[in-house]
Amino acid sequence: MNELLLEGAGTSPDDSMVAREIKEFGSAWRTSEGFSKYVERLLADARESTLRPSYLVANTTYWWIEEDRYLGRISIRHRLTPRLLEIGGHIGYDVRPSARRQGHATAMLAAVLPHANELGIDPALVTCDTDNVGSRKVIEANGGIFEDERSGKLRYWIPTGRAAR
Repeated sequence: MNELLLEGAGTSPDDSMVAREIKEFGSAWRTSEGFSKYVERLLADARESTLRPSYLVANTTYWWIEEDRYLGRISIRHRLTPRLLEIGGHIGYDVRPSARRQGHATAMLAAVLPHANELGIDPALVTCDTDNVGSRKVIEANGGIFEDERSGKLRYWIPTGRAAR
């Protein structure tokens, strides 16, 4: 998270999942109790029964780790709100800056597509900023089919079923 902070994550106008987590848990992650509360929150976020603001939906987060090194994370939003349909999509991911351009995002997305399918998501909407060439390539490498550009985001649909891959 320190690497993401150094590149501006969690600062205004960043309203990403990482930004919200940094604002809520950033000062507590370094303690066992604080980290445990963070993990409890992630687990609660995956349950439909968890109370949350109407603009948030249940989402399941997976961490991408190599040996004992955190490389990134990917989250599946269980359904789309009108805003997520426009700019957020079903799946969002982050790779720590020092681990980028090594294939991790492509592998993370490929690994999570069957889990999206198990949640009844097929196809999955994945979006990226229009100037994020790396993310565009990740999405396309995983079978993303370009639909359009809206509000500065490229929108792709990726089949999640086994037969589609």
